[in-house]
Amino acid sequence: MAQYNLSDDSVVVIIGSGAGGGTLANELCQKGIPVVLLEAGKEENADTFVNDEWASFAQLAWLDKRTTSGTWRIAKDFPNLPAWICKTVGGTTTHWAGASLRFQEHEFRIRSTYSDIQGANLLDWPITLAELEPYYAKAEDKMGVTRTNGIPGLPGNNNFKVLYTGAKRVGYKEVHTGRMAINSEPRHDRPSCQQIGFCFQGCKSQAKWSTLNSEIPAALATDKLELRPESHVLQIQHDAAGKVTGVLYVSSDGQQHVQKARVVCVAGNSIESPRLLLNSASSKFPDGLANSSGQVGRNYMRHVTGSVYAAFDKPVHMFRGTTMAGIIRDESGHRPERGFAGGYEMETLSLGLPFMGAFLDPGSWGKDFAHRMEQYPNMAGMWIVGEDMPRETNRVTLHATEKDKFGMPIPNVHFDDHPNDIAMRSHAYRQGIEVYKAAGAREVYETPPYPSTHNLGTNRMSANARDGVVNKWGQTWDVKNLFVSDGSQFTTGASENPTLTIVTLAIRQADYIADQMGQREI
Repeated sequence: MAQYNLSDDSVVVIIGSGAGGGTLANELCQKGIPVVLLEAGKEENADTFVNDEWASFAQLAWLDKRTTSGTWRIAKDFPNLPAWICKTVGGTTTHWAGASLRFQEHEFRIRSTYSDIQGANLLDWPITLAELEPYYAKAEDKMGVTRTNGIPGLPGNNNFKVLYTGAKRVGYKEVHTGRMAINSEPRHDRPSCQQIGFCFQGCKSQAKWSTLNSEIPAALATDKLELRPESHVLQIQHDAAGKVTGVLYVSSDGQQHVQKARVVCVAGNSIESPRLLLNSASSKFPDGLANSSGQVGRNYMRHVTGSVYAAFDKPVHMFRGTTMAGIIRDESGHRPERGFAGGYEMETLSLGLPFMGAFLDPGSWGKDFAHRMEQYPNMAGMWIVGEDMPRETNRVTLHATEKDKFGMPIPNVHFDDHPNDIAMRSHAYRQGIEVYKAAGAREVYETPPYPSTHNLGTNRMSANARDGVVNKWGQTWDVKNLFVSDGSQFTTGASENPTLTIVTLAIRQADYIADQMGQREI
């Protein structure tokens, strides 16, 4: 591993090692660019991952305190856990399910497609699907996405077979085991999936792509990367001209350091990234770094989510096999005759008994709840993921009084469902129930949204500085050598799982950063 001096201002500093940060680090290192990768969490591996839901959650999840506000049910059920993201080397790619879908063309231009929707802050992306297609192809090859590049789909477990049966009886056409960044056959020095079932707990077989097992090792092999785990960044610093000069962080021994930098890239997820920019306020940037538009922290999106579980006469054992290798895509298009804009996917999902007890009906107790839990061996399950509406009032802010152990204000996440979100979720519940009834379910349970979600927006892309935080390259409008490299740069959320697009944007951003560095523009 390379080692760089704290005073070395030739390096690119990347904050966060997940899908955006970890991929960007590798892409830059492959181009010969020196990178310091700062990750707040510890480094785990296949040997230290734990195939136990609660133990793994404690090992990988970001458990620093947060607060919530707004009318969303998360604020009631999980007030200090608005989102399930990870604090570990590899970020949330250690925990994600692997679903890898390209955005659809209309989802890059929803303002033009949906027109004005009251209460929504709609904006077209400053890039198109055509511009991203070559980078999508690179990402799919890098990640080993099934059903691309001649890679076969994963086998279907019982949970998928139930979904498939019901979907076909209802009349759905596009139903399969998904496009997954999980090896269905050995590829890129990773083995094939062993169907262990603990996809959210780190993947001990290493069949699932993550930056921990793929991008970061490749970057380290170039001798251009220095990885610093347990390095919590407090502030991004700048000079009198407004140019970023380095970052202030706390290392594992509790000491504060400043790493100088030529370029800084923020990839801490849609909660921590705006929090860091807001906490980097100064006399030159009194409202927060890169926040002349006032959009930092705003337009938080988490996808329209919810789950449907169903009990059958015979055992399903949904927990056996890949967690999310199953999808119905027929509802993902924009068909406003359904009563809402945008679309949604239905994907297989299983929870173990501990998580099912917590999430099936949060706060429930007694005979009815016990009866539902007794049906667990016979359950099948699906997760709804749909496009939610960006809203200026859905936002991440710094808490007025509460601070973390480093003295940094904790984030508050405010969210209210838009009427379009509610209409979409209601439609998805009805369709999910129909799928399971068609498959022969004797009981069906609507499960409300829980913290397992996708976090998007808060530093969005825009065609001009007035409407967003970054341009089409993820470069902040206000500071040329400061970039956003995670899902917080998303202008809209689309109906697809976001990781493939985050990786795609990181590959594209690396080309731009390298070009701009070569031209001495940054």
